[in-house]
Amino acid sequence: MAIWSKRVFQDGINREIPLSTPLDELSFLVVDTETTGFAVGKDDRLIEVGAVPIVGLKVLENKTFQSYVNPKREIPEIITDLTSIKNEDVENAPDSLQVIEDLFAFAEEHGAHSMVGHYLTFDMQVLKHELRRADIKFQPPPSVDTLDLLSYLVPTWELKDLEYYAVVFETRIFERHSALGDALTTAYLFCELCERVKERGKHTWGDLLALSPVR
Repeated sequence: MAIWSKRVFQDGINREIPLSTPLDELSFLVVDTETTGFAVGKDDRLIEVGAVPIVGLKVLENKTFQSYVNPKREIPEIITDLTSIKNEDVENAPDSLQVIEDLFAFAEEHGAHSMVGHYLTFDMQVLKHELRRADIKFQPPPSVDTLDLLSYLVPTWELKDLEYYAVVFETRIFERHSALGDALTTAYLFCELCERVKERGKHTWGDLLALSPVR
């Protein structure tokens, strides 16, 4: 008897990269999401995705990805106050599956070897649950979280907001609680953190993966 199984999402991430590859030769896609709330495994939904490529530890600020997403539910007022995203902004937006497919097509176009984010675990959960609703299985691609790099560099620090770290490390700050703005802020912070870990002898893809273990 045949066993039914979900279709596995094809993310197009370039996994064929030696662990010895220098950080300067890698391509990353920094991603951020906005949602209707934090209960993304239940009723909360994706409303915006933003992303920016990094190649050779340089942020490609002129090549970005941004899309609103139709959550098929009302956006709470508290989320609109935080993100400035209104119901009318998303009512004619594509659905989550289309946006996720477009996001990873963008990643493939830029030869991304890994996803990057600030508290990336949440963003990957958002994508996973949106694909689950379409009966598609999501296997998280190779990824690096800036929080893990910060934990390595300054293990005594308590968890702080993204903007706090950008101020401390003197990197650029873009519009907050905007998916693209936060992705850009994270991208510049990530590049600076990579330079700091290189100063501590961590120069390769394998080194970076070891600092940001899969959860």
